[in-house]
Amino acid sequence: MAENRDFMNRRLHSLLGVIPIGIFLIQHLTVNFFATRGAEAFNAAAHFMESLPYRIFLEIFIIFLPILFHAIYGLYIVFQGKSNTTRFGFFRNWMFLIQRITGVYLLIFIAWHVWQTRVQASLGADVNYDMMADILSSSFMLVFYIIGVLSATFHFSNGLWSFLVSWGITVTPRSQRIATYATAVIFVALSVVGMSALLSFINPDLANM
Repeated sequence: MAENRDFMNRRLHSLLGVIPIGIFLIQHLTVNFFATRGAEAFNAAAHFMESLPYRIFLEIFIIFLPILFHAIYGLYIVFQGKSNTTRFGFFRNWMFLIQRITGVYLLIFIAWHVWQTRVQASLGADVNYDMMADILSSSFMLVFYIIGVLSATFHFSNGLWSFLVSWGITVTPRSQRIATYATAVIFVALSVVGMSALLSFINPDLANM
């Protein structure tokens, strides 16, 4: 019975990492990418997201609760799992280890990001281009956000590979190899989008080069 429950929890954890969390990540990066078109474009995109109907319901049940479960059960997996990188050094073992390291980092990063943006917005602050530019004007915060964005894009991309395997979509070695290449492309593409957005907040001219 316990094994079945653990199996179902792992499947749910994997599913939530793609739907809805992965979709939210892509949407969030897309909104941020509007910053490459200037402050007005980013503010308009951010305002559109803030004005969505049932926004509070969507944030709680589509974003916060899935992330909370994914994070808590992810920590359980981190402390239960064992990496063989020092013994074998296989590619997938390293992906296993990095997946868990980025997961722990993201738990800290997301909590801090929500505090700096969503919580401050509830206290009356405007979540706009100027807010992000001010946050990223600190060298420490810029590095913190760069690592955070790269952790998020890697965690999602590598998690997508695991999702395809655990849900029986990629079964053969050939299909898993193709999935490795495909998810690597997704990681690079999303990372370029995320880094372009961050650059646009600190140097608009550099982001548009």
